[in-house]
Amino acid sequence: MTEKNLNPQPKENKAMQKQAKLKTVDEKNVKAPIKKEETKTEVKNEETKETTKLETKKEDKKPQKKVKKEFVVVNGINLHISRKISSDVCRFIKNKTIDKAIADLEQVIAMKKAVPMRGEIPHRKGKIMAGRFPGKVAKAFIILLKSLKGNATNHDVEEPIISEAFASKGPKTMGRGGRTEKKRTHVTIIARERKEKVQTKEKKK
Repeated sequence: MTEKNLNPQPKENKAMQKQAKLKTVDEKNVKAPIKKEETKTEVKNEETKETTKLETKKEDKKPQKKVKKEFVVVNGINLHISRKISSDVCRFIKNKTIDKAIADLEQVIAMKKAVPMRGEIPHRKGKIMAGRFPGKVAKAFIILLKSLKGNATNHDVEEPIISEAFASKGPKTMGRGGRTEKKRTHVTIIARERKEKVQTKEKKK
């Protein structure tokens, strides 16, 4: 009969060896604690980099000088109005300030002031021989004059007066089936600064 080895020491030794191996692996995997001071310095460095980038961008953008203009222009393209009536309204607006022209056109819409026209048109009371109240054309011109006023304020045009206003025929557009021709007109209005004319008289000796 063979005798059994009842000594538990070898089993314990194997278990101890496994625990020692696990401890060494855990010590390797454990990372060193991050210090708060290091994180603060990293954040500060990133902030300084961002500020330097913004400063360089600001330096690159140079302040643009505002160019002062002597006149301003507004263009109305393919307006759904008559060319003949719009040319009469252009004559009615010419040599007036923008505010005065808008006020006169508002009176035209209210049928208090007539626009003088050429051709076989019935006469109106007042100084004009013949005239009408083209409300649709007046509304379109008011929109153009308001945009012209905005352009004048942006470009520092002082006391602008409408020096030029003319209407030209737009592209030919046809209705359904090509039976009717639609009305399209291009309108351009130019306003210039008011220049006071100084008359000098030469004294005769």
